[in-house]
Amino acid sequence: MKFLIENKEKTTIVLFSGELDKAIAAFIIANGAAAYDHEVTIFFTFWGLNTLRRNERISVKKGWLEQMFAKMMPRGADKLGLSKMNFGGMGPKMIKHVLKKHNAMSLPQLIELAQEQGVKLIACTMTMDLLGLQEEELFDGIEYAGVAAYLGDAADANVNLFI
Repeated sequence: MKFLIENKEKTTIVLFSGELDKAIAAFIIANGAAAYDHEVTIFFTFWGLNTLRRNERISVKKGWLEQMFAKMMPRGADKLGLSKMNFGGMGPKMIKHVLKKHNAMSLPQLIELAQEQGVKLIACTMTMDLLGLQEEELFDGIEYAGVAAYLGDAADANVNLFI
């Protein structure tokens, strides 16, 4: 008896940007692909890692430079600015208002949905080291790996995006 092994389509996304509109787009695409039964990986590097930061301040030991990065970077998905029309923080408020008005999911809701659908969220460990981010500062349910892990997923993927 022969069994057919169905290979799932794979989608990978590198989220390099720490901007709200780009993070929302990445998660809409990821959730859409997961809904179509794709295996989905989002690899968070550099400013994209801010999307995974906990909203609350976490007490961890850091050097001076790492402390400065921590103060300058937004803490969590709700604090990201826009790529265009940020207007001192008014732009993100307007986008959040429009999302709510149209019953669209917020970025935190999109992240939660992605986790529920089994989207693999990977934080780049090299970038975490460079920026002084520690695992305790990021939320639960994510994986930690280097670029080789992303490349392993991307090599087999049908769709590879860099946002």
